[in-house]
Amino acid sequence: MSRSATLPPIRIAPDTKASLEAVLREGESLTQFIENAVCKEAAFRAEQNAAIVRAKKALRQADKGTGLLSMEDLMGGMEQRAKAAQLRIRAAAVAKGQRDAE
Repeated sequence: MSRSATLPPIRIAPDTKASLEAVLREGESLTQFIENAVCKEAAFRAEQNAAIVRAKKALRQADKGTGLLSMEDLMGGMEQRAKAAQLRIRAAAVAKGQRDAE
């Protein structure tokens, strides 16, 4: 288990501190609130960085002309999925109607 570390102290305006304290939950300390906020922001930025990496990779593939579907292929795939969904919905409705009739 690694040892815990402390974050550097930060200065904030008194009204900002009052605003933070006003939104604390029952039993939550300002320290817990700040730790939670820092962790959430770090996770968000990690996801954001991963999305940027994926987007850059997709752009490189697009520049090479590989890995992207034509609009016709994209629309065809969407139509196939929509038709399959319609069939599943109809089958479920028929099955429900048969159960209700019994």
